[in-house]
Amino acid sequence: MPNPSPAVNWREQARAFGRILLYRGDITRLDTDAIVNAANSSLLGGGGVDGAIHRAGGPEILAACRRLRAGHYGSGLRTGEAVITTGGQLPARHVIHTVGPVWNGGHKHEPELLANCYRNSLRLAHENGLASVAFPGISTGIYGYPKQEATAIAVREVRAFLAHHEQPQYIVFVAFDEESFRLYEQELQ
Repeated sequence: MPNPSPAVNWREQARAFGRILLYRGDITRLDTDAIVNAANSSLLGGGGVDGAIHRAGGPEILAACRRLRAGHYGSGLRTGEAVITTGGQLPARHVIHTVGPVWNGGHKHEPELLANCYRNSLRLAHENGLASVAFPGISTGIYGYPKQEATAIAVREVRAFLAHHEQPQYIVFVAFDEESFRLYEQELQ
């Protein structure tokens, strides 16, 4: 099965904030070097962006995740950690899977765990020489992390990483809805 076609002219539609781009659309259609999956700890697919990435990427992603589970990640991926796999049939060459925290009122280290998702995903991108990475709103869906707080952490961590690293050359925040887009826009201005 051929790769899904990338979103036409998505870069032209994105707003630029230095090395950070903001785009409203479907992360599975971006042809960045990698997209980040807000995965569950099983790595075997789920709902939301996780399910969408597994469906669009095809069986290669699931097979790669099963190999990870059969190896070092037998009990699953811990919250805040990240691993990289093929992009399968996605326009992106790679998927970086990270497990965001479930929101419990902020009293169970959720801010630090969410920050680790961004740090570890960016570290993997850097180590693998990836020039571009697209992030969804990690933990802001079914995991219930308040979008405004999650957006502030995402922007802070990406800016801090880019300030000290030339790779990735640019990062894309992908907003699925208008509310998320506006929150990123406010945080980035």
